[in-house]
Amino acid sequence: MGLRRAIVLVALMEVTWSLNVTTIGPETVSTDASAHPEPAEENTEQKEAAAAEEDVMATGELNPNHYPAQRAAKLVQHYLNARYGSPYKLFGLKEVHSGNAEEVADSGRKYQLEISVHEIISNTKEKCSAEVFFPSGAKQLSPQVQVSACEEILKLDAKSEEQALYQQYKTNKTVRTEERLPDSYGHIDPEMTPFWHLSIVASSFIMLKESTENTLYNVAQVANITQLATENDQLKFDCHVLLHEMVSQEIPQWKLLFTWSPAEGVKVLHTEQLPHVHEFEKRAKPN
Repeated sequence: MGLRRAIVLVALMEVTWSLNVTTIGPETVSTDASAHPEPAEENTEQKEAAAAEEDVMATGELNPNHYPAQRAAKLVQHYLNARYGSPYKLFGLKEVHSGNAEEVADSGRKYQLEISVHEIISNTKEKCSAEVFFPSGAKQLSPQVQVSACEEILKLDAKSEEQALYQQYKTNKTVRTEERLPDSYGHIDPEMTPFWHLSIVASSFIMLKESTENTLYNVAQVANITQLATENDQLKFDCHVLLHEMVSQEIPQWKLLFTWSPAEGVKVLHTEQLPHVHEFEKRAKPN
């Protein structure tokens, strides 16, 4: 029932966070203003439906509202959160202005994009250039992202807020768990909002790694997040997240173990994809 509610919640509150390495530098939807949700400028599923006939990947100039440009641009969001996100700095994709795609010999496809990036918490926007490369081949390799002309938005300073949060929680000696961020009504306790943001940052590592030209990921819900005992001056978390893959409408579930401090940012120590819901149900049925 909890997962069904999460799926319904995502459908009703679809958010594009207008947001390859295991060490992530200083990176699922709430109606609470303190959670800083980024409402979609245009319903992404409508864009998907409008572009459903584009079975063959286009090359040359792209329609910025259709899925090839939108999906490539979504990776820029995940990349920025993975590299620069924090409990008080969260990036989203605001708009795709233009895009171009080209085949690169036999190695993959490259997208050149002009986009507007949105830092959600400060409500700051900036126009950026990005290059996204999807490697081809039998083995799925992680996409490669490069971003330029985003200097101002990346200079946003949240050090004081981050340090205050760190000092508040670094002396934790006991296990503390929070469940369902957001809850079934889309609400997040304001005290838990930074940990919701941290979960998105950590999940961006997975979404960046797992993305292809045929996927579009958001975070649907944090099923639970547990703060473990602080180690080596790093806050340590065990987290179970539900992603939303919007093309297939699947809800992949992942467990993450990660650490965070203002000095080191987020470091993802371990990830594990959990079985799909129907696999859990199959195991639960008696013979």
